[in-house]
Amino acid sequence: MILVQRSAVIFFLIWTFITVSFASQIFVSTTGNDTTGTINRIDLPFRTIPNAISVAVAGDTIYVRGGTYTSSAKISIGTKSGASSSNMCNLWAYPGESPILDFSSMAVNSSNRGVSISGSYWYVKGFDIYKAGDNGMYISGSNNIIELCRFYENNDTGLQLDNGASNNQILNCDSYFNADLLQGNADGFSPKLNVGTGNYFYGCRAWQNSDDGWDGLLQSPNTNVSTTIENCWSFQNGYLKNGALSSGNGNGFKMGGNNMEHNAILKNCLTFDNKSKGFDQNHDLGSMTLYNCTSYRNTGYNYSIYEALDTGKILTLTNCMEFGNKRNIGAFAVLTTDSWMNPPFAVAPSAADFMSLDTTGVRGPRKSDGSLPDINFMHLASNSQFVNAGTNVGLSFIGTAPDLGCFESSVLTGVTDQSKASIPNTFTLYQNYPNPFNPSTEIGYHVASAGVVKISVYDILGQEVATLVNAQRQPGTYTVEWNAARMSSGMYFARLLLLTGKGQSFTQTRKMMFTK
Repeated sequence: MILVQRSAVIFFLIWTFITVSFASQIFVSTTGNDTTGTINRIDLPFRTIPNAISVAVAGDTIYVRGGTYTSSAKISIGTKSGASSSNMCNLWAYPGESPILDFSSMAVNSSNRGVSISGSYWYVKGFDIYKAGDNGMYISGSNNIIELCRFYENNDTGLQLDNGASNNQILNCDSYFNADLLQGNADGFSPKLNVGTGNYFYGCRAWQNSDDGWDGLLQSPNTNVSTTIENCWSFQNGYLKNGALSSGNGNGFKMGGNNMEHNAILKNCLTFDNKSKGFDQNHDLGSMTLYNCTSYRNTGYNYSIYEALDTGKILTLTNCMEFGNKRNIGAFAVLTTDSWMNPPFAVAPSAADFMSLDTTGVRGPRKSDGSLPDINFMHLASNSQFVNAGTNVGLSFIGTAPDLGCFESSVLTGVTDQSKASIPNTFTLYQNYPNPFNPSTEIGYHVASAGVVKISVYDILGQEVATLVNAQRQPGTYTVEWNAARMSSGMYFARLLLLTGKGQSFTQTRKMMFTK
């Protein structure tokens, strides 16, 4: 019996080794050939993405070289799937190059999506998707990752999740200038209709879409699904590419619809200059949780969340900022340290509370790691009453308490990128280096007074995957290494939690990107 068990273990290890070791690289180029192309040969690439998909298996990576790929037919990813989050099928832009998927020759029709994904465990990264006859990308599969893609001038929503799509991650993507013929349906991002639960957006931007930036409208009988949107910007929706008003709704974040339960969780989100409302309930009867969100200069209400929810559902707004005194929030809301509350704030926000009200840079290029650009817009001025005035809800902050709104006031003062040679008189979790990394990275932290330090690593779904430190530390600067060789590629979060002998606590989080 023992020999049988050992044999089974040895077979499993050998099978795992073979599976990992023989993962293939498949190349696609505008100068390639589907007849003579072959796998693992960069000098013999395929010509089309569908042909590359047809030969890929779990663990393979399809690299698409830069250039414009024109097609009048959609690219379907549905006949196969990856095996797991650690053994995905990868469809990536070749490093340093930008492939454009041009569907401008495609007829306008509700079935003519640009890219359609009904499979699971696909990781798509680095594509421009342009002028599809309907959605730029349509996802009905689950456990997929879409990263660093741009969706623009499509004839419906840039990226839509529907038909049971669940646990997908949309990371650092932009969706803009999308407009349907009647202008009332094309959003930037839409987790809507019969979408599944657990979908997550991080670091995305939606602007000048003919309808809404985000639309969470559900369709009967779908109900009680959850969507998380974090660190995302939505602005000037309800306007066309040429700046003219559209006939669409024009909301920044439309959280639900059709009197159904869409549990919306929004963290560190920014919305401004939309044709209609900033954060819109739109008859959502599910729970809505808004942490550290900012809304400004929307034509309608900055916050419009006033209809009674279903039994057991809760509306929570904490550390939220609203400039302009334009809100309609139900008396049933649970409010904590929001900018319009008196107490604790005797004076409403004014222009002097912000570093800048100039939107310059909001459409600018992303940083080298794909994250949103640094801007001054809507960052709190250092002397604002709303700095260090919030409530700790578990999000990253610097100082004695969180700032109000979507930005920490010190983001542009060098705290994020400061070197370890500059020792602050506070607690600090430094940005890991290198970042992105493969497979190891170093995480530094500074402790200003003695306490118990815990440094944990979480995946994109908020699950703890590693504990790196859990011990007493004296004042000083320390480093710890994390080796992610056994983890799947993607975004992770390092979190520092410190408990001092005075009963005080400090927490800070940094984003890390692991690429294989």
